[in-house]
Amino acid sequence: MERTRVGGAFLIIGALLGAVPAQAQTTIGADLGLFSSYVWRGITYTNKFVIQPDVYVTIPVSSASITVGGWANIESGAYDGAEDISENGIDGAGLAEFDWWGEVGFPVGPKTTLTAGITGYHFPNDNGFTSAANTIEVYGKAAFDVLLSPKLAVWYDVDKIKGAYFEGSVSHSVAASEKISVTFGALAGLNAGQGIPDDPLSDQSFNFVDNGFTHLDLSAMVPVTAGPLSFSPALHLVITGDDATKFTSPTNTDKGAKLWGGVTISWSKALGAAPEEAE
Repeated sequence: MERTRVGGAFLIIGALLGAVPAQAQTTIGADLGLFSSYVWRGITYTNKFVIQPDVYVTIPVSSASITVGGWANIESGAYDGAEDISENGIDGAGLAEFDWWGEVGFPVGPKTTLTAGITGYHFPNDNGFTSAANTIEVYGKAAFDVLLSPKLAVWYDVDKIKGAYFEGSVSHSVAASEKISVTFGALAGLNAGQGIPDDPLSDQSFNFVDNGFTHLDLSAMVPVTAGPLSFSPALHLVITGDDATKFTSPTNTDKGAKLWGGVTISWSKALGAAPEEAE
């Protein structure tokens, strides 16, 4: 279950698209996401406030860049109400999920960056999502530095599910003032093999109910920099497709659209002295 790392992902892709290999430096970074709920690929996994930290290190290797990191979902309290849903089940506050990840990105020409990576998902609880749901995905992404900044991505689960999930997205920034801009985004998901298996005796797991269109995510984000930190408040409107994305609470299982949002606080630091620019 690949989780979207908003701050770190934008920093890494931006650095790759504008990088000159001779000037590359090792970079460490951290994000802290504070969100109204935990929504992944259009699916609501927790419908209360969550804390999602992420740390990473990016190492330049020739013209490429290797990044490794870890991400977590932390639930902030007990989710034991009649309308609550939670990864932790009835375990209450605490770590609900930890994902490790590693990827290599490299430019292909002046306007394209390709990324290949792997991520593992671990659920440490005795209730809710347990170690039985642990799995691994490999993925590939392409980002294009052209109008609307289109991106294409595919993930393939090589462990519990053995199916693919595709995403396509575009974004565009509009200046709201001299110092503030609003980034509008649209993302569509497509599931190919991560639905419920046709064979009722199959031991494969699943993320969605059916194959095909999963959801459309429309977003608006307002990045603001304050010293070494950047703040990215964002609001998402999810238009649901697959039945798994329509579920928002035990009694609300057919939601056609839903809102969620929050803020990502990001920090990064280049290590060592910057190399001198080539003449």
